Amino acid sequence: MVFGQVVIGPPGSGKTTYCNGMSQFLKLIGRKVAVINLDPANDALPYECAVNIEDLIKLEDVMNEHSLGPNGGLVYCMDYLQKNIDWLESKLMPFIKDHYLLFDFPGQVELFSVHTNVRNIINKLMKKLDLRLTAIHLVDAHLCSDPGKYVSALLLSLSTMIHLELPHINVLSKIDLIESYGKLAFNLDFYTDVQDLSYLQYHLDQDPRHAKYRKLTKELCEVVEDYGLVNFTTLDIQDKESVANLVKLIDKSNGYIFAGIEGSAVEYSKIAAGPLDWDYYRYPFFLLSMISFKLIFYPVN
Repeated sequence: MVFGQVVIGPPGSGKTTYCNGMSQFLKLIGRKVAVINLDPANDALPYECAVNIEDLIKLEDVMNEHSLGPNGGLVYCMDYLQKNIDWLESKLMPFIKDHYLLFDFPGQVELFSVHTNVRNIINKLMKKLDLRLTAIHLVDAHLCSDPGKYVSALLLSLSTMIHLELPHINVLSKIDLIESYGKLAFNLDFYTDVQDLSYLQYHLDQDPRHAKYRKLTKELCEVVEDYGLVNFTTLDIQDKESVANLVKLIDKSNGYIFAGIEGSAVEYSKIAAGPLDWDYYRYPFFLLSMISFKLIFYPVN
C-alpha cells in the first residue's frame, strides 16, 4: 500500500513550490519521498524529480508538430500519457515499496474539472499499484480579496471534487501574502468555512462588473452551499507549523495514520473520529526535523 498526494490547482497557485517544500518537510520527518512531475510545461523544477513526463513527451514538441496552443498541447500530452500509462507504471515501480509519492500536475483547470484523462490516469495507477492518494487543490489566497474571483474559486473547487472523486483538501496557498492584496471584507474564517455566502452579495453589487449578474451569482452561491462540500485550509509553505497541520489532514484523509497500526475495528474508529491533532511526536526525527525545516527556510545569517 502506497500513499501520496495529487497536487493540482490553477496556474500560479504554487504547485511546484508546494511540492518542493512538502517533499523537504516529509523527508525531515523520516519519510522517503518521490516527486513525479507530470507537467510537460514545467521546465524549471526546484526539486529533485524522480519521474519526469518530459522523458516521455514534451509540450513544446507537441505544439510545434501539431500546431496547437498551450492548452490544446497539454490536453494532448495528458491523452498521450493515458495511452502510455504502462510507461508511468514502470517508472514508479522502484518507488512503490517504501516511498511517499507527490504528483505535480499541470495547472490547466480543465484537465481536472472537465476532461477525463487525468482522472483516468489517477484511477488506473490507484488500481494497478494499490495507491492511496489525496487530491490537494491549491487556490491562491489573494482571490479572497475579490468576491467575484472567490465565487469562481468555490465553483472550481466543487467541480474538481466531484470530477476526481478522491479524498480532497482545498488549500488557500500563500496565506502569508493575503494582506498585501488588500483588506478582506470578512474575517478569514468566513472564506475558509464557506458558510452563508449571501453576505457576499452586497460587495458584489458594489462592483459594476458584477451587478448585472446578481441573480446568476446568487444561484451559483446556492449551488455551492447546497452541496456543502467545499471548505478550505490555509498554508504558508515556509511555516513549519502550517505545513505540519496540513500533513496531519492529508494523512487522515488517505489513511496514512492507520498504516502502522494493528488492532481492532474499534481502535481504528477511535482514531478516525478523534481530534485532528494526533501525536506526531511518536515519529523518530520529528523534533529534530522541526528545527531543520526552520533552518532551511530561515537560515541564520
